[in-house]
Amino acid sequence: METTSTPTHCPYCALQCGMNLSPTPEGGVEVTERVDFPVNRGALCGKGRTAPAVLSSRVRLTSPLVRSGGTLVPATWDEALDRIAGELGAIRDGHGPDALGVFGGGGLTNEKAYALGKFARVVLGTSQIDYNGRFCMSSAAAGGIKAFGLDRGLPFPLEDIPRTGCVILVGSNLAETMPPALRFFSELRENGGTLIVVDPRRTRTAEQADLHLMPRPGTDLALALGLLHLVVAEGRVDEEYVRERTSGWEEARAAAMAHWPEHVERITGVSVPQLREAVRMFCEPEAAMVLTARGPEQQSKGTDTVGAWINLCLATGRAGRPLSGYGCLTGQGNGQGGREHGQKADQLPGYRKLDDPAARRHVAEVWGVDPDSLPGPGRSAYELLDALGTDIRSLLLMASNPVVSAPRAAHIEERLKSLDFLAVCDVVLSETAALADVVLPVTQWAEETGTMTSLEGRVLLRQRAITPPEGVRSDLEVLHELAARLGVEKGFPTDPEEVFEELRRASAGGPADYSGITYRRLVEENGVFWPCPAPEGAAGAAPAEATEPAGVTGPAGVPEPAGAAGPAGAALDDDGEDAGFDVLPEDPAGDDADSVRTGADHPGAARPGADHPGAVRPGAVHPGAVHPGAVHPGTPRLFLDRFATDDGRARFVPVSHRPAAEEPDEEYPVFLTTGRVVAQYQSGAQTRRVDELNAAAPGPFVELHPRLAARLGAAEGDPLAVVSRRGRAVAPARITTGIRPDTVFMPFHWPGEGRANTLTNPALDPTSRMPEFKVCAVRVEIAGG
Repeated sequence: METTSTPTHCPYCALQCGMNLSPTPEGGVEVTERVDFPVNRGALCGKGRTAPAVLSSRVRLTSPLVRSGGTLVPATWDEALDRIAGELGAIRDGHGPDALGVFGGGGLTNEKAYALGKFARVVLGTSQIDYNGRFCMSSAAAGGIKAFGLDRGLPFPLEDIPRTGCVILVGSNLAETMPPALRFFSELRENGGTLIVVDPRRTRTAEQADLHLMPRPGTDLALALGLLHLVVAEGRVDEEYVRERTSGWEEARAAAMAHWPEHVERITGVSVPQLREAVRMFCEPEAAMVLTARGPEQQSKGTDTVGAWINLCLATGRAGRPLSGYGCLTGQGNGQGGREHGQKADQLPGYRKLDDPAARRHVAEVWGVDPDSLPGPGRSAYELLDALGTDIRSLLLMASNPVVSAPRAAHIEERLKSLDFLAVCDVVLSETAALADVVLPVTQWAEETGTMTSLEGRVLLRQRAITPPEGVRSDLEVLHELAARLGVEKGFPTDPEEVFEELRRASAGGPADYSGITYRRLVEENGVFWPCPAPEGAAGAAPAEATEPAGVTGPAGVPEPAGAAGPAGAALDDDGEDAGFDVLPEDPAGDDADSVRTGADHPGAARPGADHPGAVRPGAVHPGAVHPGAVHPGTPRLFLDRFATDDGRARFVPVSHRPAAEEPDEEYPVFLTTGRVVAQYQSGAQTRRVDELNAAAPGPFVELHPRLAARLGAAEGDPLAVVSRRGRAVAPARITTGIRPDTVFMPFHWPGEGRANTLTNPALDPTSRMPEFKVCAVRVEIAGG
């Protein structure tokens, strides 16, 4: 039996924790510690530890399925691919290219996301492509671009957090959503720093805080403005920093001064003394950070809310300085990279703008097409899904499960059913795949090589460890075969390293410049932070005119201002679970071999240097590899010299509070907010197939305060109906004092009767087009009462 372990990364969240995959006697793999990766140092949550369970043929797809007589039946690959190509071609011929929709996912590798965007625009010729990452990071991205000229989730590595003085963590329950990250905040407090958590629930994360603020859902914007008002009123503005490194302060200041403390207390429910204490804790240390997550971002004013928190950082001089700054905690595994390389409706690879003529010329040259042949920007994710069955007649969907994850999910389910044709590529028969006309079984994380970009902006290499089951192909093979059937014989290679080399060229000179990154560097350096341009004249480098510095430079080492410049391209437009799932660094992969058994279909870990697509061959020469002495080190820390705006200054954006799109009233008197639990992930399509995870989190629930429960006459475990203007969900009551009395919480991992997203509001942020997942008005009643 092969005994060599393969170093790789977890398939779930954006931490991309390092792990080793080691072969088992049964022919599968098990997870073992990988202590050399700095983000988790060997620690894993229960999801990561049990990830190989989904590799089992017992729970995953191993044959294409084609609908016949209303039923999905096994088919050959040629039958399935021919059916997809025939349907897409006929619809395009009859209704035009924009009748073809494409929907991607934030779990796709950079190579697959890049190829999917290219396929949509070059092969199909459609503008109608977006991805589920729109539901994750788009408001933070838009806010960051407005203020800094660039979007990267964290402008500094996680290792900086324990060394700052204070962190305000807004709308994140990372103790459950990314448990290994909690140690950075524990170390912060051990070092004498403080943690402020903003959340309407007393979560596991909030329990670690020095100060917990519990605002009404949908009022994070007012809260940030109230804190900025106090910064001004108490004379805590860093006037020199504002003068030297920012613009637009007077307008932002005037907007904040309209949000005096007592007014903000009435809006948010956070007391004036708590507001003052938060300002003191944030401003007294020399360095501090604000980190946001989905809480403030998944709102119809999410971009403005992010902008208000950035304004707080700028006014106090806490951005573009060592151990300070605003950052966003990306959720999905490749939520960062997934929006950088072309599967987003308005973007081209390298985080270029689709409506920028220079960007179109550059990418078209790499692709070998006429720039005028590229379609323009299309609809955002929810708007695309909402248009299914109308002018969008077909959908090719990869790595997403909108039947469970989309807002107003029952409506989106009906729109999917109304399509002329639906094709889904997935590893399991998800709720969305079950509606498809054709389902293609594709490879998983351990069965393929490819790159991911973590929430830090660190590009990482996942390496293939095992051979996929017979009958399973990669998404790159799918796109290659479909392109050929639709008349494009070249340009869609199946080797992920070959795709990445093209991605490097396409990204060169763009804001997200990967041109100096190679597979070999990713192995040798444990990842590389973008932007990382190739040396001028090297293969993959941008033309000289395409590499004007945008001011996102910073050193690769310690967080001290330095002159290690790296061009990044032009600025962008706006556009309660079982304790066994806590982080246990000393815990091995788990003692139960059945929980990680992958079955006889898997012959075991691939040997180092084995001849499979994407294998990293030690000593191999990679196209575009840079020479010693000329290599760019990557950019762990952004903005230390200047921001990525035309003048190098960060921009204040004046914002004012406004209510949520839907406020409680007499008919719907309670707020609903949604989120995740530690033992499940996103729509649950994969984690709900793992017995150990289901034992810890078997189903949905409605979390409510004892006072609300008493008014309803509800006891623990009673079935509760939660009703919004969009539908009804039923789940058992979970009564706790750790939530506001005017608010209920539901996790969103389950389909069926307890589907939380049946209730959520698709009201969109005007800039980011983010739906308002995190706040809507509901009524709660005893089910059947």
